[in-house]
Amino acid sequence: MLKRLSISNYALIDQLEIHFEQGLTIITGETGAGKSIILGALALILGERADSSSIRDKERKTVVEASFDIKDYNLKPFFDDNELDYYDGELIARREINPNGRSRAFVNDGVVALTTLRELMTHLVDIHSQHSNMLLSRPAFQLSILDNIAAHDDDLKEYQQLYNRFRATERQLNDLRDNLSRNRSEEDYLRFQLNQLQEIALQPGEDDELEQQQRRLANASSLKEDLWKVSNMLNGEEQSLIDQLREVQATLANAEQNLSDIEGMGQRVNNSLIDLKDIAQSVAIIEETLSDDPAMLQQVEDRLNTIYSLERKHGVRTVNELLALQQDYESKLSNIDCSEERIAQMEQLLSSQRQEAGTLAVKISSARKKAAKQFISTLQPLAQNLGMKNLSFDINFKLAELNFTGCDSVEFLFAFNKNQDLMPVKDTASGGEISRLMLCIKSVIARSMNLPTIIFDEVDTGVSGEIANRIGDMMGDIARHIQVIAITHLPQVAAHGTSHLRVFKTDTATSTTTSVQHLSDDEHVTEIARMLSGNEINQAALDNARVLINSSRC
Repeated sequence: MLKRLSISNYALIDQLEIHFEQGLTIITGETGAGKSIILGALALILGERADSSSIRDKERKTVVEASFDIKDYNLKPFFDDNELDYYDGELIARREINPNGRSRAFVNDGVVALTTLRELMTHLVDIHSQHSNMLLSRPAFQLSILDNIAAHDDDLKEYQQLYNRFRATERQLNDLRDNLSRNRSEEDYLRFQLNQLQEIALQPGEDDELEQQQRRLANASSLKEDLWKVSNMLNGEEQSLIDQLREVQATLANAEQNLSDIEGMGQRVNNSLIDLKDIAQSVAIIEETLSDDPAMLQQVEDRLNTIYSLERKHGVRTVNELLALQQDYESKLSNIDCSEERIAQMEQLLSSQRQEAGTLAVKISSARKKAAKQFISTLQPLAQNLGMKNLSFDINFKLAELNFTGCDSVEFLFAFNKNQDLMPVKDTASGGEISRLMLCIKSVIARSMNLPTIIFDEVDTGVSGEIANRIGDMMGDIARHIQVIAITHLPQVAAHGTSHLRVFKTDTATSTTTSVQHLSDDEHVTEIARMLSGNEINQAALDNARVLINSSRC
């Protein structure tokens, strides 16, 4: 439940801290005193968008902080899933708005995304205002009421998982069919291109090897002549380089015996001599194998021209890229060849998943219809007790295509007068009737809602007398199960409060400030008397206030 709300530098509020109790907390005050400002600050904690125009002092940031008692609510999984610090028993949420309009959200002093804060608060607080009455005409809200009463959250979660799986398979199947259709339209083209590539039997890196071979064959004569010249210079019959080095090596060997300064030089020349002999032998062998073969050259060039032509055609530069393209064609054609089988398997899987989801959807629908009967029988007497004595109510179910919520399309139908046809609430109810209907609905589902706090913002507008007293009774009944905070102008409703807060404004020479007073029992009586008689409180008003309070506690 909501334990504390601290507001700093927000609208008419400079600094304010409000403590809340279990049961029914009543908030009263003159029009314009700042009750809606307090709700606006609380809405920031619930994840609503921040507005820098609400900052009181533009030199300071606005801070709104709320603490909740959550020890009786299983919220740890949410904290774990969102990697938030979990303090057993207490939750502290905070919003900060800087003068530049930027805001930050915190949970237990850890920064969180606004969407995370908003989702967390849906488990903690429900604010119901006159604006919320529009929800009653929305099918999704009507369905959520039945689900609350049916209390089948586990079945709903399981169904939604099955439905998501079914939809994912359906998307995969559609993609597979689309791909098959596209591939089939170009199958002849793919086969032609693949056959052309397969026919020439490309090898990885073949283009580099062919280009080297082409250069060797094209220059065979000049290469052979150059190699013969090298071989002759190294190891020819007349004054070859090897012969000269032999003589150098022998001379140095003799000199080394008498001159230590050149020791080892003869061996170094001998090492070079060995290398040159090896080079001379290799050059001679290569020179002998080189041949001027025009037929082979033509064959290599023809092969290269074929490869170059394919590269230009396909917009690539190497044989390896052509081979990658060939592999892609093979893959696409393979997919075409086995797509029919894969589609058949996917269709069978989809049918199985649809049946599994459909079976659970029917079970959920059955629970909703049972809950609908219970809801109708409970709501009608409650609504009649709030002055809608001729109310007729029914819930129309229609079978819908499987969707995220199941297979039900529901519509709440009402008639508020005798001999009136049942119609959707937006076509038949006044604003006051819708407001009282919503209060009755909240009363019905309060026991099944796993929600700590509900806030009613002037939902009793437009009623008076005995109906107002019954609204107070109903709020008091809801407060036996969850924390209820009610903003009201009706003394009959305020009399039911177990705690009472009065909102008021004070003026100084330079500013107006909203404050909140926690009323004692005597002050509670005085405030009810003021609501009954206006600012002039007399003994009769005080006596009437005590009667109202005492009767509300019977």
